[in-house]
Amino acid sequence: MRHLILYIVLAATLFTACDQNEKKAQTRLDNARRMYEQNEFIGAKNEIDSIRVLYPKAFKVLKEGLTLMRQVEIKEAERNIAFCDSLLPIKQEEFQKLKEAFTLEKDSIYEEIGNYIWKQQTVERNVERCYIRCGVNEKGEMYLASVYFGPKAINHTGIKVSIPDGEYAETVSIPYDGGVNYRFEDLGNTTEVVTYKGENGVDAIKFIYAHTKERIKVDYTGGKPYIIYIAEGDKKAIAATFELASVLSDIENMTVQKDKSERRIIYLRERLQTEQ
Repeated sequence: MRHLILYIVLAATLFTACDQNEKKAQTRLDNARRMYEQNEFIGAKNEIDSIRVLYPKAFKVLKEGLTLMRQVEIKEAERNIAFCDSLLPIKQEEFQKLKEAFTLEKDSIYEEIGNYIWKQQTVERNVERCYIRCGVNEKGEMYLASVYFGPKAINHTGIKVSIPDGEYAETVSIPYDGGVNYRFEDLGNTTEVVTYKGENGVDAIKFIYAHTKERIKVDYTGGKPYIIYIAEGDKKAIAATFELASVLSDIENMTVQKDKSERRIIYLRERLQTEQ
């Protein structure tokens, strides 16, 4: 008899505890729902996550919480789409204005993505000279390139850009590979072109952009010493290309985010239908 009474007491205690946990879990779910209605999505998701951690046996509330979480994520995705839709036309308008100073170089047969080149920096306008050139592809990925032309090869692999006060930036060293670092001889002269894509040239690009009003020295590094100073027209080209790259990158990122959000909404709505 004594054991029976003890069992009844324990069962009642457990039932009471479960009931209290269910109520606490429901309170958190109600808070999450209120936050959802007020577009406080981070707070709502935190509340739902806390139910999973604190009340793992509140199955009914957990199921409702999962449904609410999907609804929260749908609203988040819809907000992302609205944000992109509001900014994309503005960025597209900026792009249309900026691109007037550029030429799009693209081989329609072999290339899926073309490059925008400042009109005064196209190769045919800059033969037989040492200079720093740049470009940006249609996705907003910018590159810098160091061009050397002279009677003897210097075999350079990188550049260091600096201003009179000693401040400087460098590119990554690019070993000769016949591709992003290539050279050739013609009529007794050597041409060398080293291209710095992405992180390989970003520090030098930002440095030049930040100091376009100053005299910028370029040390060709990795081979025989050689120095030039960036021409005003080339500094202007790099600055303009940097600005175009920023706009194109924004357009690309927003387009990708909008596409992801649209696909996310489709997935979440399908899950909601199957879970009902």
